[in-house]
Amino acid sequence: MPEPIVFISHFRIKEGQLDRFKQLAEQVIEAIRSAKPRTLAHVAYADEAAMTATFIHVFGDAQAMDMHNEGADQRSSDAYEFIIPAGWEIYGRPSAAAVEMMTEEARVAGVALRLEPSVLAGFVRLAPG
Repeated sequence: MPEPIVFISHFRIKEGQLDRFKQLAEQVIEAIRSAKPRTLAHVAYADEAAMTATFIHVFGDAQAMDMHNEGADQRSSDAYEFIIPAGWEIYGRPSAAAVEMMTEEARVAGVALRLEPSVLAGFVRLAPG
């Protein structure tokens, strides 16, 4: 049975860029909602006082994460005008290609990448039940 993957990305919002970043985040999330149907969740949170943002992504399996990552270079490039990476976390077992991509991204950005591959227990509920 496929195991879910949770990817969490943390960022610092650049000075004076909060409003523009909010607009971009809404646009990107709506685009992903339409173009990436296997991305189960993509939610952005912000601490406006601390000027930080966190994105939570949930995928049903490694292939869904790989599909989500298609085009990620362009999305990241656009977003880095407004934000600075602060670290990434991956829970579950992504593909080797996804781990390689994120390891290189973390190295270039100079941030930590936490990998927590083993699911102990849990579920992903897609609808109230």
